[in-house]
Amino acid sequence: MTHAQDDRLAIITGGGTGLGLATGLELRRRHWRVLALGLDTEPGLEGSGIEFERMDITDAEALGAVARRTPRLHLLANAAGIILHDEREHTVEGFRRVVDVNLHGTQLACTLLRPALAAAGGSILNFASMWSRFGSGRNPGYSASKGAVEALTRALAVAYAAQGVRVNAIAPGWIDTRMSVNAFSDPERAGPILKRLPAGHWGQPSDIGKAAAFLASDDAGYITGVTLPVDGGYSICLLYTSDAADDTPCV
Repeated sequence: MTHAQDDRLAIITGGGTGLGLATGLELRRRHWRVLALGLDTEPGLEGSGIEFERMDITDAEALGAVARRTPRLHLLANAAGIILHDEREHTVEGFRRVVDVNLHGTQLACTLLRPALAAAGGSILNFASMWSRFGSGRNPGYSASKGAVEALTRALAVAYAAQGVRVNAIAPGWIDTRMSVNAFSDPERAGPILKRLPAGHWGQPSDIGKAAAFLASDDAGYITGVTLPVDGGYSICLLYTSDAADDTPCV
């Protein structure tokens, strides 16, 4: 189904920061209306034309209120996510918190906004990760939740197909955001990462925004159930976990 671009509405969870914000900015450049939901913002939101509503995206009542006032929705982008450092994801509480936001928050938004998406012939874009595939010993909660997001994407692509709703995911690699600052600022980690990157440099948030806009567009109308890596080739060079000691570059 085709639409006039200025009639299109996107709701982006986690849309006030990072890759969610980058996606919203790219959609605004393409004349979409964008509503961002989340708990945090970055300066780039100001003056962008993106509407922002502060909420915990695991709050079913708050998200349900948004769904009730949204009869038609052309894109739901589930970019809200958290990661915990300093071994906190190896605790019961930390693991559960990460899974609750990254996986349950995604599923909740998909479920509550499904009728609006079906009414508009819209699509869902979930945010998986390179760690959906090969994991991280430092962050088991993040890895597990993002692996589940990828599986959820495939399941919902099948479940929602009869209503004309496409469901895809993006798997970002090493992108220059606040979430990656710990790795980028540590020479012992940053050096080996760059050696494994065929592209030879970190990704930028705009790289994710452009890929997201493509998957949301009519040009991707026959694409559903896929997870698109946007990682500069990192995933094709890494043959085992990201925590492996070997830093041999991909050649």
